[in-house]
Amino acid sequence: MISELLKLFRPTSTPDVGQSLILLILTIAFGIFIGRIKIKKVSLGIAAVMFSGLLFGHLGYSIDEKSLGFLRELGLILFVYAIGVQVGPSFFSSLRKEGLRFNILAISTVLVGGMVTFAIFKYSGQSIEHSVGLMSGAVTNTPGLGAAKSTLVELKNSFPTKEFGDPAIPYAIAYPFGVLGIILMLIITKSVFKIDLEKEEKELNAGIDKKHNYPTAVKCRVINEAPVGMSLKEVLAMFEKDAIIFSRLKHSGSEIVYSPEPDYVIRDRDVLMVVGHKEHVEKAVAFLGRPSSDIMVESNADIHTHTLIVTKHSAVHKTLSELALYNRYDMKVTRVYRSGMEFLATGSFELFFGDKLVVVGNKYALEQAEQIVGNSEKRLLEPDFLSIFGGLILGILVGSIPIFIPSFPVPVKMGFAAGPLIVALLLSRYGGVGMIHTYINHGAIYFMKDLGICLFFATVGIHAGKHFYENFVAFNGWTWISYGLCITLIPLFLMVIIGRFVLKINFLQLAGLMSGTYTDPAALSFSNSYFKSDVPAQAYATVYPMVTIFRILVAQLLILLFA
Repeated sequence: MISELLKLFRPTSTPDVGQSLILLILTIAFGIFIGRIKIKKVSLGIAAVMFSGLLFGHLGYSIDEKSLGFLRELGLILFVYAIGVQVGPSFFSSLRKEGLRFNILAISTVLVGGMVTFAIFKYSGQSIEHSVGLMSGAVTNTPGLGAAKSTLVELKNSFPTKEFGDPAIPYAIAYPFGVLGIILMLIITKSVFKIDLEKEEKELNAGIDKKHNYPTAVKCRVINEAPVGMSLKEVLAMFEKDAIIFSRLKHSGSEIVYSPEPDYVIRDRDVLMVVGHKEHVEKAVAFLGRPSSDIMVESNADIHTHTLIVTKHSAVHKTLSELALYNRYDMKVTRVYRSGMEFLATGSFELFFGDKLVVVGNKYALEQAEQIVGNSEKRLLEPDFLSIFGGLILGILVGSIPIFIPSFPVPVKMGFAAGPLIVALLLSRYGGVGMIHTYINHGAIYFMKDLGICLFFATVGIHAGKHFYENFVAFNGWTWISYGLCITLIPLFLMVIIGRFVLKINFLQLAGLMSGTYTDPAALSFSNSYFKSDVPAQAYATVYPMVTIFRILVAQLLILLFA
């Protein structure tokens, strides 16, 4: 009995299911343990799972090829889909602001990295498979490696007699130096450019305040003559449609607060709660009178403010007007929260699953609103597997669509790396398709993302580690390391110079762009702790989706053009 149990832990070239599962779980567990070890605030994090796989592969452990391929692709799909769901809403909103500038800089850096990789392939004698593997490792981009391997499988099917190199081997060698290269660049640029972090943060916050366009609420006392005798509807007509909302009303000398109807005629000394974007609220207050310090209008004795969550499918993709939730006599929806962003509630605002509505009204009206939108926190805690797997199927289908390009030996596909990512981004932007939505609570997203990347790193590491030492010696691993550092540092140096001195990007944002352009969570974690700010994380999320797509496309094109 003991010998049978020990057999599960012994290396073998023909493992059964039990041995494969034990190896996979042990590889991930050991990698996570190693990844938590910090040396001068730097740790490998989840990336250590790949090095754990290299070790076990080197020691003779293996997983059968079919199972290994399945687990690798499954992990990649889960990882990129979760990333798309997580950053989708902020990604599209950022493109309308400074995000377009950030993405142009990041994509240009990706293309420069592709040109450096091509130069290494052209003049060093390295195969294109190994050059692309070096590129993916040097820029710490896992989906790019996945796309390269998928493209090589397609080429192998079309040209069964041709032998191709494994990009995972140089990837594994270049990866740790890619992580360290980005972190060193962050430290060096801060020192060389004499960055004052406090000054950078103050300048950034001042700029954000100027662009701030979140809804605000101001109490206003009516003291001007012009609005007295006018209805609220007439006042609203003076502004852009749905620009402001009057959520609360209290008469002078009264303690009763209620939500006013549009036909209400304004009286002298009335106190109104005005909700809207800052510039519109300021104009409304100036027309009506002055800001008020009356705290009675905020009382919850007669009227209440609740947050209701959209969890009923009959309310999804309906506007507030269609659901009779906008500008009612006894109730007002003033703001909507979605994926960490705040919006002013308007009649044309379309609701998505998981939206949080700030509703002002009497108890009976709030109960009616709750029945309309659902407000079931239990529904949010339970992952909607129909939506998750429906989205994954759409992603796989999109990634499998062949795109025929003249003179290419095989059709180009977005693959399992780009397909699910693009679908997740679009679904999160438009709230879903039919019964498929993209709301997943934060815990489930992080579990899905980390599980996916752990499966991918473990399988890639085990496969590459099988002949790691022999390959390091055969291909002169130190040469690969030097080539990888060229791919890491040359585009990064140009990015810093252009971003800082030409585009005048705040250094905290530039740090996030550097980590995001190299899709490196370890560098992002270092930036957040080293600079003691969450600004890098926001910039990271802005460029991550587009950069991932371009890294995938560049890796595929290099393989297709030159393999």
